[in-house]
Amino acid sequence: MKIDFNKNQDGLVPAIIQDSVTRKVLMLGYMNKEAYEKTENTGRVTFYSRSKKRLWTKGEESGNYLNLVEIKNDCDNDTLLISVKPEGPTCHKGTDTCWGEDNKASFGFLSHLENIIENRKEQSTIRPEERNEKNSYVVSLFDSGINKIAQKVGEEAVETVIEAKDDNEDLFLNESADLLFHYLILLRAKGFRLKDVVKVLEERH
Repeated sequence: MKIDFNKNQDGLVPAIIQDSVTRKVLMLGYMNKEAYEKTENTGRVTFYSRSKKRLWTKGEESGNYLNLVEIKNDCDNDTLLISVKPEGPTCHKGTDTCWGEDNKASFGFLSHLENIIENRKEQSTIRPEERNEKNSYVVSLFDSGINKIAQKVGEEAVETVIEAKDDNEDLFLNESADLLFHYLILLRAKGFRLKDVVKVLEERH
């Protein structure tokens, strides 16, 4: 891999550290050629410390190593994206990332949708006259109980199968969206989220 360590006078390139599973950015460090080579050889991410003026392997004191998965360079060959499997928190302050965020998987809009469903579930535990979401379809499903929610998933699954046999792509996608939406509600009703299903798939893989 071609890396331009000579682009800057100090011979350093930025190294963005990203969790290989959650895709969360964990920290930013700097590498010179020696740090890069040591990282490749040992399988543990090593930086060049600008304050200590020496190489340092992340976790050499704390034990919170960054185990190398993959290294990519950018289009200008002067910035690295390093995928890792972290052992423990990454930040020296004890947080998962240097931005104080939890290192949890995000499924984009689906995670946003899960949070909305969680809010509706909480609303269903409140007396109807005190609810913020008085006419919410999702709240009404939670009110109806697990049998009704499971029934809706079954109905949407059948409708999705029916549309899969036809050639109307719009109807198929809309039924698929309905199925996924109601499945997310069923997951939450059972006390789970998408991450729990992903974990099972990962273990099978």
